[in-house]
Amino acid sequence: MKEVPILVLDFGSQYTQLIARKLRESGVYTEVVPYRESIEDIKARKPQGIILSGGPASVYAEDAYKPDDGIWDLGLPILGVCYGMQLITQHFGGSVIAADHHEYGKAKLRIENNSKIFQNISDDSIVWMSHGDKAERIPEGFEVIGTSENSPYAAIADESRNIYAFQFHPEVHHSVDGTVMLKNFAKYICGCDSTWNMGSFAKEKIAAIKAQVGDRKVLCGVSGGVDSSVVAAMLNEALPKEQLICVFVDQGLLRKDEAEQVQDMFKLVGIPLITIDAKKEFMEALAGVTDPEQKRKAIGEKFIEVFDKEAKKHTDVSFLAQGTLYTDVIESVSVKGPSKTIKSHHNVGGLPDWMTFELVEPLREIFKDEVRKLGLELGLPKHMIGRHPFPGPGLAIRVMGEVNEEALRLLRESDAIMQEELKATGYYDKVWQAFTVLLNVQSVGVMGDNRTYDNTVCIRMVESVDGMTATFAHVPHDVLEGMSRRIINEIDGINRVVYDISSKPPATIEWE
Repeated sequence: MKEVPILVLDFGSQYTQLIARKLRESGVYTEVVPYRESIEDIKARKPQGIILSGGPASVYAEDAYKPDDGIWDLGLPILGVCYGMQLITQHFGGSVIAADHHEYGKAKLRIENNSKIFQNISDDSIVWMSHGDKAERIPEGFEVIGTSENSPYAAIADESRNIYAFQFHPEVHHSVDGTVMLKNFAKYICGCDSTWNMGSFAKEKIAAIKAQVGDRKVLCGVSGGVDSSVVAAMLNEALPKEQLICVFVDQGLLRKDEAEQVQDMFKLVGIPLITIDAKKEFMEALAGVTDPEQKRKAIGEKFIEVFDKEAKKHTDVSFLAQGTLYTDVIESVSVKGPSKTIKSHHNVGGLPDWMTFELVEPLREIFKDEVRKLGLELGLPKHMIGRHPFPGPGLAIRVMGEVNEEALRLLRESDAIMQEELKATGYYDKVWQAFTVLLNVQSVGVMGDNRTYDNTVCIRMVESVDGMTATFAHVPHDVLEGMSRRIINEIDGINRVVYDISSKPPATIEWE
C-alpha cells in the first residue's frame, strides 16, 4: 500500500467522498476506507491524520458502526464530523442523545477560541448542519471551540491530543469556509504538505496501467464523453498503439449526430477508433422494458456482450477499460462502507462470471471536476473536456417507460434544439449539465385551430461541481421560452414543455 497523508473512515454519509475531494483540491492526497478497516491496513498507509465521517446511524444503538479501537492509540490527529464527533464524544466518556428535533440546514458558527483548526475563519461563518443526535455532555479534557444558535457543542477539541470534532459538515458546499477548515486540519495539525495534483495523479496512474497490463492488450469502451475519452488518452499515453483497442459502440441511444462527432474527436487527438453499429441488438434488448433498473442492467449486459464479441476478433486481449467514476460507484454499490445504494450504473459492479477480462478503471476514485483537470493535463482539447456529462445508458434513461424509435426521435430532436439555444445564448458553459426528458405523458393542446393530444418534454438543467450534489440552474425565462417555442413549433408530436426545478438531493440529476 502507498502512503496516504489523510485517511477518511467512512461511516455511511453520502458526503464522505466530498471530504477527500476538498482535501485533494487543497493538494493533500486523501483516501476513503470503510469504517471497519483493520488497524494493520490503516498503519500500512502511514497516515498523518484520520477523519471520521458522518453517517446515518446513532452511536448509542446496539449495532452502531464502530472503528477498530486501535485508531485511538495511534497518537495521530483525529477529526470527527457529525457521526464522527458523536463517536469521539462517546469513546472519551461524554454522552450522546437523540435531539428533540432534527437540525438540517445552514447555521452561523460562533468561534469561541483561537484554535488552529479555525485559522483564517471569520466569526459567524455559515456551516451546514444535518443531524438527529447531539452531544449532551462532552468528555473531560475537551473544550468548546465553536457554537451555533441550536448547537452549544458545534465544535469541540482536546488540543493537547490533537483531537477535534464538528457537529456540522465542513465538506459540503454550503459550509462557506469548510474547505479552509479541512485544509487547516491537514496542514497545521497533521503537518501535511500540499503536493498532490492531477499531474502527479496522471504519472502515478499511467505507471499503474503499465504495471497492470504489461505486454497484453486492452479493450477500451469509448462513449465520446469526458470520462471514457480521458481513460483512452491515459491508455494511449501508457501503452504502445498495438496494445490499445478503442471501441465505440453506437447503441442507438445517442444524441443527434453524436456518433459522427465522437469519431471526429478521436481523429483529432490521433487515437484509432473502431466503431460498431449495434442499434438493432440494443433495441431488441430494451423491447418491453419499462423499469429503470432493468433498463440499466439490460444495457450493461449488452455492452459486455458487444465488447466480448469484438475482443474475440483480436489476440491476447486481457483487459477491459472503463471510465467509471466514484459518483457512479457510490450510487451503485456500497464498496467503501455502509453508504446507501441509490441506483446501479451500467459500468459498475464488476464483470459477469463467464467473462475473463480484468478491469482497468483509472478514474474509479476521482470526481468529474478532477477528470476534467486530468484531461487538460493529458493535452486533450478544451472543447472535448468541456462537454456536458452524458450517461452510459444514453437516452434510454431519459425516456420514461419503454424505449422505442418514436420516443427516441422526439427526445433527440428536442435535445438538439435545447442544446442549440443553450450555446447560442452563452449558457452551455454556465451549467453543469442540460438535457431533455420525454415524460411519456400526453396532454391537451391547441395548434392553430385544432385540438392536439401530444407529448410533454421536460428540460433539466443543473449546476454542480462534482455531481454528488446539484441545484437546478436559474436560467433566464426568455432563454427557456425560446427553447420551448422552438421545440413545440418544430417537432411534430410535442405540445408542452416543462422545466425541472428539483435539486439533488432529494432528486437525482438523471430522471432514471
